[in-house]
Amino acid sequence: MTTRSIKYAIAGLTLAVTLASGHTSAAAQEQVIIASTGGAYDRALKEAWFDPFTQATGIAVQVVSATNAEMRAKASAMVRAGNVTWDLYLEGEIQAASDAHRQVTEDLSPFCAGYASRAGLASNACAPGGALLQSTATLLAYRTDGNRPAQPETWADMWDTQTFPGGRAFPNFDDPWRVLAAALLADGVDKDKLFPLDVDRAFAKLDTIRDHVTLWWKTGDQSVQGFRNGDYDLGQIWLTRARSMKDEGLPIAWSYKAAFLVGDRIALIKGAPNRDNALKLIAYWLDNPSVQAQACSTLSCTPPSADAIALMSEEARQSMPTTDEISQHVIVPDAEWINANAAMLLQRWNNWVR
Repeated sequence: MTTRSIKYAIAGLTLAVTLASGHTSAAAQEQVIIASTGGAYDRALKEAWFDPFTQATGIAVQVVSATNAEMRAKASAMVRAGNVTWDLYLEGEIQAASDAHRQVTEDLSPFCAGYASRAGLASNACAPGGALLQSTATLLAYRTDGNRPAQPETWADMWDTQTFPGGRAFPNFDDPWRVLAAALLADGVDKDKLFPLDVDRAFAKLDTIRDHVTLWWKTGDQSVQGFRNGDYDLGQIWLTRARSMKDEGLPIAWSYKAAFLVGDRIALIKGAPNRDNALKLIAYWLDNPSVQAQACSTLSCTPPSADAIALMSEEARQSMPTTDEISQHVIVPDAEWINANAAMLLQRWNNWVR
């Protein structure tokens, strides 16, 4: 066993002893700092995961809110400067497999070895780039109030401003592939031939809807507030945010016929000041299906544990895409192609959107 493996084993044993015997006064003074995207997302994680973890271990969880782009930039800057003040941050499933991500985060392979054969966990629940927090979708959401003759279902409907009038919303941050992919699907590209993306064709299609875009959102909270304010009628947003709005009683629905499968990973930053506590927080998530079930019941996401899915209510499970919807409609993005072309995509996007 390597020295690093021994450290992970000791960390796991320490967690088990702590959970069994209760926390000490010294542990009560400890903390772990995690960066997330704020709003309803953070509230759900706090209630389901962070607060029970603190109660079990005495380790306080401090949450820092930032956009995805800000988290990536901040984590990179801290590592380069050798002055790391965060321990963990949430990163998209695609970006977590990139070279840029590996330069900033610790390889979790030794830690993940303990979960490689864990019954009930998805095969990708723990990976070098981070532990799987949840899988969800970026999809077409729309208002259900007003006198609307039909409901939009596809990305072609998003572009059909005569049948479905009203403002449009799209994300505008450092991850533009999903907007380009939606444009290509709206232009008739078959889902099985979507990647590699025909970037020129995508921007040409985006030109036809640009004047109807009333919100370019940069954060999940901004997409929520824009819907509350009536800033748009149809939008490409995260399912987790759409579900939180539905739970508020807002007039919103969504379509899995216009959806991309995405997810978040929990990444450990190189040089994390509270590294051992950070690993305990990750372990608490992976080890507790009930915690995953509570969070994903609120957020309408799919947890990494099959046992967690079984614990979710029938209503919560019905909000997930069905097997048929996933196989027929939901797009699984080509992460390798996206990461290889990330710089080009972002440059083209910034030149177009400004």
